[in-house]
Amino acid sequence: MKLDPDLQLKILEMTGIYANRFSIPEPKVLFTPKEVLDMPKEMTEGRRTSAYKYYGVSYMLHNLIFINIKKIPDEKELENTLVHELIHMRFQYLSHGKRFNKLVRQGLRGKQFQQYQKRK
Repeated sequence: MKLDPDLQLKILEMTGIYANRFSIPEPKVLFTPKEVLDMPKEMTEGRRTSAYKYYGVSYMLHNLIFINIKKIPDEKELENTLVHELIHMRFQYLSHGKRFNKLVRQGLRGKQFQQYQKRK
């Protein structure tokens, strides 16, 4: 896909809607690998120079996500990637797997998640 102002606005709107549904603060969205490299090193540590390989990356400690627009083929995959990264932000303790994929599917279907609370 090619990043234009309309697509950028659409992504930011979708980010706000899904962040609200998942009860998380709206993250800052980066759209190009150059934007990732322009961020301070401590914010993008771990997936800094390899970010271009992925559809998306979550930088949870700094409430930041990278959506690699050039690598994403269509709008359906874009929405899937966005929800995937936001699920990482909401369920930080969860790795990829069956439960994670189930939460992504539920998020895409419009499920609302309560705010995270530690168990007693």
